[in-house]
Amino acid sequence: MGKLRFRQVHLDFHTSEQIPGIGEKFDPEEFAQTLKEAGVDSITCFARCHHGMIYYDTDFPGRHPHLSRNLLKEQIGACHKAGIKVPIYITVGWDEFVAKNHPEWLVRTPEGKPNGAGPLQAGWRRLCFNTPYIDYVEKQTIDVLEKFGDDVDGLFFDIIFQPECCCNYCMDGMREAGLDPAVDEDRIAFGNMVNNRFKKRMTETVRKYNKDCTIFYNAGHVGPHIRETLDAYTHLELESLPSGGWGYEHFPITARYARNLGYEYLAMTGRFHKSWADFGGYKNQPALEYECFTALALGAKCSVGDQLHPNGAINKATYQLIGSVYNQVKEKEPWCDDVVAVTEIGVISPEIMPFVRERLHPSIKGVYRMLSEAHYQFDILDVDMDFSKYKVIILPDIIALDEGLKAKLQKYIQEGGKVILSYKSGMDAAGTKFELEEAGVEYLRAADYSPDYVLAGEKIKEGLLDTEYVMYEQGLYVKPQPGTETLADICIPYFNRTYQHFCSHNQTPVEKISEYPAVTRTDSVIYFSHPIFSMYFNHGMRAYKLLVLNCLKMLLPEKLVRADAPTTAQVYLNYQPDYKRYVAHILHYIPERRFTSVDTIEDVIPLYNVKLEIKLSQKPESVTLQPSGRKLEFTYADGYVTAIVPQVTGHEMVVIE
Repeated sequence: MGKLRFRQVHLDFHTSEQIPGIGEKFDPEEFAQTLKEAGVDSITCFARCHHGMIYYDTDFPGRHPHLSRNLLKEQIGACHKAGIKVPIYITVGWDEFVAKNHPEWLVRTPEGKPNGAGPLQAGWRRLCFNTPYIDYVEKQTIDVLEKFGDDVDGLFFDIIFQPECCCNYCMDGMREAGLDPAVDEDRIAFGNMVNNRFKKRMTETVRKYNKDCTIFYNAGHVGPHIRETLDAYTHLELESLPSGGWGYEHFPITARYARNLGYEYLAMTGRFHKSWADFGGYKNQPALEYECFTALALGAKCSVGDQLHPNGAINKATYQLIGSVYNQVKEKEPWCDDVVAVTEIGVISPEIMPFVRERLHPSIKGVYRMLSEAHYQFDILDVDMDFSKYKVIILPDIIALDEGLKAKLQKYIQEGGKVILSYKSGMDAAGTKFELEEAGVEYLRAADYSPDYVLAGEKIKEGLLDTEYVMYEQGLYVKPQPGTETLADICIPYFNRTYQHFCSHNQTPVEKISEYPAVTRTDSVIYFSHPIFSMYFNHGMRAYKLLVLNCLKMLLPEKLVRADAPTTAQVYLNYQPDYKRYVAHILHYIPERRFTSVDTIEDVIPLYNVKLEIKLSQKPESVTLQPSGRKLEFTYADGYVTAIVPQVTGHEMVVIE
């Protein structure tokens, strides 16, 4: 199987059966040469697309009616000749050919309607994994494995997500499993069981025919739920098109989780201005640079999404854009392969909570922004990961404790670890009491006033004005236990804003300091009574970040990385064990929302004379900029190596031997 390639392309080919001349302008030599000149070393090509069309010679009825050649075979042959790998794409959750011919295999909502586009809408309808459709998927996959044999470098199964379904098959299946179809949680649990069963079944089938090819199941997001079937995968691909609905927070957050699972992983973005199949939409080169260089900084290999024209002609302008970035990636690879992230903070993912169903909860976005803007080095964790290597663990806003997590945190604290809790984190699942006694607070009730205000005490007011700050979301009232220190107080308004009484245009102003704390501290735990991480993401008030960072300084007085770069810069620290060297990545690209719904990057604004300090146990032999090889003068004192980086134009790698 070997290692993942660094410079991949995911070549969509979702092509309507009504379009003629499919593949008629495909030129194998031009295809492979264009890819090679762009630095591409792996390209995922299509066996079967969302339209249900098949792109190779087969007896299956879904072969595209206007396909003029054995396209997939020619793509693989040309690329293999050029040393380029070709994983094969197979759709699963969406297949319009099957949906039209077998409506009984569609996912049904509790109201009995098909899940997806309506009869007068363009778009996809979702197929149920608990129907004979999966037999069709398996047979078509076997067909690929038999026809292409050793040329199958990998298989990419797409739309691998089973939503709650009330088709006849699932209604019977839930009853047989002792589940109640009328209960939301039971429908969701059954869908998850069906989804996991599919992945395990398919991997077993693939391995009967091919022992070495890569296998990946794409659901558009990788989070803690993947653990249930992780052994069905060979690697991970983190689909994350920032302009396509994922946003610029998604990949850095997801990668900080995925890199702790022990698998190689790809960062999948797209060349599109918006999202998939944005024909004629081209991403600005600085945006594509930022996305690929961030992938390298987070230990990932790169994958850029493209879509082939129905006629099969490769768009050379597209590969000028991709090549402009991939040929830079190629130069940087030696310092980005087989790296281990060096981190100091662990953040528990809100996705471990059963009620969290969105890709990224606002609390994790808030943590990400606070810590990355302050250049902290951190990971995203689930409950099975090792806590002991982190100096601080953060449980943002909504992390309830079961007995297992409670015991793990208590052991971590007993061994000297520090914890930050906020809002309902540290409580039981019902939200009636704090399970973590070390928090040093007793739950009383939800706050009487919202919004209310916080007045920071002397120990955590650095950078703040000497005044009360509004807290836009409702907090909790807690009672400090003996020995618990209050770091900030809740101030209350005259009254809540209602039709009965209101003051001015927005929230009512402060009347007085209450008896309830906003921030408390014990020897091992700092607690915030408001959902401060979600609030930072939702409202963007800098004071929320400063409150957290000031508390973090109390728990972690010596950061791994100190940089006088602005908050718009991102700093990542990796270690390459094989070379015994550290690699610090400094990135300075600024995503902007200049348009209604699209974030992009157009300008690269250089930074000059960035002071970088990294905490190391011994004096290094050299500090260089790579891949230029330029040597930097440095000092080593008080456990920190210090160097001045003369200029950062987008991305700079500082290598410490």
